[in-house]
Amino acid sequence: MDLNLREDAIFDAVSLGEVMLRLDPGEGRIRTARHFNVWEGGGEYNVIRGLRRCFGLKTTVLTAFADNEVGKLMEDLILQGGVDTSFIKWMKTDGIGRECRNGLNFTERGFGIRGAKGCSDRANTAISKVKPEDFDLEKLFGDMGVKWLHTGGIYAALSEQSCETVLEVIKTARKYGTVISYDLNYRPSMWSAIGGKEKAQEVNKEIAKYVDVMIGNEEDFTACLGFEIEGNDENLAKLDIDGYKKMIREVVKTYPNFKAVATTLREVKTATVNDWSALCFADGEIYKAKDYKGLEIMDRVGGGDSFASGLIYGLMITGDAETAVNYGAAHGALAMTTPGDTTMADKSEVEAIMGGKGARVQR
Repeated sequence: MDLNLREDAIFDAVSLGEVMLRLDPGEGRIRTARHFNVWEGGGEYNVIRGLRRCFGLKTTVLTAFADNEVGKLMEDLILQGGVDTSFIKWMKTDGIGRECRNGLNFTERGFGIRGAKGCSDRANTAISKVKPEDFDLEKLFGDMGVKWLHTGGIYAALSEQSCETVLEVIKTARKYGTVISYDLNYRPSMWSAIGGKEKAQEVNKEIAKYVDVMIGNEEDFTACLGFEIEGNDENLAKLDIDGYKKMIREVVKTYPNFKAVATTLREVKTATVNDWSALCFADGEIYKAKDYKGLEIMDRVGGGDSFASGLIYGLMITGDAETAVNYGAAHGALAMTTPGDTTMADKSEVEAIMGGKGARVQR
């Protein structure tokens, strides 16, 4: 497939969205923790961090922080991931976060019959208040150039303002020939305060008109765009692949601007054992990634984001959807074997897994 990537772009990719401080109790639980490890993470940011750290592309981030010590910690974590920070918006705040604050995300990993659990504290954050004019979009997309913009439904759901901001940023990127990917990433708890599922569909259906590569799982396409998947049971213990393929073909009929549509396939056996794969539509065909049956998981959070970064890398570098969906599935699988939202894999490991390499010790 030909994505017509901008050749004179300084940045390979940029994300738009919130970056939170994740507080991780390790093998324990939030409710009984006495210490936490900290990571940076966000549904949109995780993707471009993976593109930088695992796949070696040049990336930057459009986000905002309250100008305080926690914001500076977030910046330091982003710098450790190699992502450019020159387009971060620093926002004035008072001493207790009335004007704006930085988001926190407490997440425990789960184990066996105990599922992963998240507890976000992200209302009134700096990025939820940002307007399009707070970023120098003409400089970024026009003068400097960006090949790929990635954003998603988590950022869109933060506030009424973020609904407006994401649409304006996408339109500006599109004006300058930037390819746009969007992960629907439906979170009912986030949309509930600004209109629920009805608002989610209103916003996402409008955004979808400008998207080149649409990404989501079964719930995302149903809740955000109104498409149903036939054959799945309520708990998604068994997935109907034919139902997914039928749904994808309906999606591209409705949105002919989509050059690719991708969805992850996850059957949850326990919190620590999942069956994992993915589908990608492009050029009239649907391609399925290698199956990772009985995948043992350390930390599932961010697995879908790492799938997205592998998929985007594959599409950018090879233009081949079948190769790209296998990059995505392998990268997502590897990311779920390590703690934190973001990847700890490198490209050679991803390609080795794609090629069928096992888990024998390397020394």
